[in-house]
Amino acid sequence: MLLSKGFEVEMYTGTPQGDIVGLSDQIVAGIDGFVREPDSRNVEYTTPPLTKYEDLLCSLLRPRLRLREYLQKLGNYTLIPGSTLALGGSDRFFRSDPSNPYHDYIEQTYGTKVVTASVHINIGIADPETLMRACRLVRVEAPLYLALSAASPFIDSKATGYHSTRWGLFPQTPTYVPLFESHAHHIRWVEEQLAAGTMQNVRHLWVSVRPNGDRRPYNLNRLELRICDLVSDPISLLAIAALLEARLLQLIADPSLDPLETSTIPATNRPEELIAITVANEAAAAQSSLDARLTHWQDGRSILARDWIAEIYKDVWAIAKQSGFNCFLSPVQKILREGNEAQQWLQLFTYGFSVQQIMTQASLAMRERESKLEAEICSPVAA
Repeated sequence: MLLSKGFEVEMYTGTPQGDIVGLSDQIVAGIDGFVREPDSRNVEYTTPPLTKYEDLLCSLLRPRLRLREYLQKLGNYTLIPGSTLALGGSDRFFRSDPSNPYHDYIEQTYGTKVVTASVHINIGIADPETLMRACRLVRVEAPLYLALSAASPFIDSKATGYHSTRWGLFPQTPTYVPLFESHAHHIRWVEEQLAAGTMQNVRHLWVSVRPNGDRRPYNLNRLELRICDLVSDPISLLAIAALLEARLLQLIADPSLDPLETSTIPATNRPEELIAITVANEAAAAQSSLDARLTHWQDGRSILARDWIAEIYKDVWAIAKQSGFNCFLSPVQKILREGNEAQQWLQLFTYGFSVQQIMTQASLAMRERESKLEAEICSPVAA
């Protein structure tokens, strides 16, 4: 059994030298399939829900190809990797839709902390109670997916001390989001937040993972993992999604993986303690990613993020193999071995390369990688 999967991908546009330039108004008007973010410097596209990873790969690549072709018509512009304003511009907002009152609220409340690029991974789960159980497990393990995807160590041409500056600074809203014990609990909590004004609308739930659907919070059909930085390499992104899917298939087959059931934390305050552990783990992963020392939700032991990921990888490998997508899961090993994008960029930074040199090279490498994958895998499909 394969679950349906889709991605929401936010990307910066700019010059080949890595300078980010706001072009979303023209992009949205000029080509189909892209939508504006509150700031004009990034733009978003969404892939349809698909089950096969081969199809997902092409659905990730083709919109980028169209976008790159359109950017060339506007001038010498390209796509910029990373999840923060690496070279500069974090001092002001560039509104994409000045007449939008929700964007007014975002700019006035959060400023440029939300001007980031990321990828949201959506996995289809139709049964609402299974979905809530999945959200509980993925919530307490979300720091691991952040560790794999971290790609924002710079802002304004400086190293920030974070591997994921995006998640380190991002204003999670509301301030406290519980582990939802049931669909009814989720509905009740969201209605309370809307009444209190801590959420402006049903979309204003900015947390690492949330249930999503056509009429939130009532009609839900998918888990949305929101913690990941932009993963510019589609193969690496599919590997992270494969790890997530395999873990969810494992949970569906064995519901006792639910943290509310199997954690050794005393039951009297288990939900609150699990959230406290998770918040601390997210902060540690934002700072040190794969090298972060985390607290395991199951028994409270201390464990490195990379070791925890390796444990889960080993546990779910047979599930991925049986379901036919183990070859898409295996690049997780490469990320553990070679580091995520943030770690690779920081290594170059310690060697004396400037942030601009690093981002220029990364932008070129992303374009070349996409062209190669598109030519080898997706062009024959299109033909």
